[in-house]
This record gives sequence, structure tokens and C-alpha cells, in this order.
Amino acid sequence: MTDTERTPAAATGEKQPFDLGTGPGRVLVWFYGVFTVAAASRSIVQMILDFGRAPLAYVLSAVAALVYGFITYSLVRGGETARRTALVCCAAELLGVLVVGTWTMAEPSAFADATVWSDFGMGYLFIPVILPITGMMWLRRARKA
Repeated sequence: MTDTERTPAAATGEKQPFDLGTGPGRVLVWFYGVFTVAAASRSIVQMILDFGRAPLAYVLSAVAALVYGFITYSLVRGGETARRTALVCCAAELLGVLVVGTWTMAEPSAFADATVWSDFGMGYLFIPVILPITGMMWLRRARKA
């Protein structure tokens, strides 16, 4: 083994990869993981028990679960490709929350039952609208590190 192989990347001037799941990223991983389980559980139970009652709402909750799961995976995986993918997913999530939130406020009768993103996530303490903003801030910071 040569000296350059033993020398840490920081000492040789190489840029070390930023770990997305450390520091505040760990909190994001936790929240996204919890929301993955919550949205998936909710949508699965609702689709099994009473899909015909509100199919749009239940499918949107399942889509939210998939987005949350993918962001969780990307944050845990780390790396530049995962960071960019998670950033795009957070933007899509925010767009979904804003569209569904506005739709449910403007036309409440459009949904026979609430989704995770209904009323901008009011049923989840507005975390669904706060989470993608926080995620995008963290992911943009990670790019600069």
C-alpha cells in the first residue's frame, strides 16, 4: 500500500462525498421513513376495506407513500445521483401537496375521504408541506459541501 492510498481524502485535497443521512439528514430520514409507513399503511387498509368509496384519495395516499419511500431510500443511499434524484422527488412531492391541498380547499366535495396531502397535510400537522421544503434545503446544502 502506498502513502497516497493510506492518506485520507481530506489530506490529499480530494473532495469527500457528502453523506445525506448524517446530521439533519438523519432527522429527514426518520421523518420520511415514518411517513412512508404511515401513508402506505393508511392507503393499503383503505384500498382493501373500501376502495370504491374514495379511489382517488386512496391512490393519492399510495403515491405519497411511494414518493416518501423513494426519498428515504435516496437519503440513506447517499451520493450525488441519489441527492439529485431526491431533490427532484422533493420538488414533485411539494407540487403534489400544493395541488392536492389547493384542490381540497377549493372543492372539498372532490374527495370522499382525506389523503395525506389534503388541506396541505393538516391531518398530519402540516408536516407534508414542511418536509419537502426542508428536504430541498438540506439537499441543496449537501451539493455545496
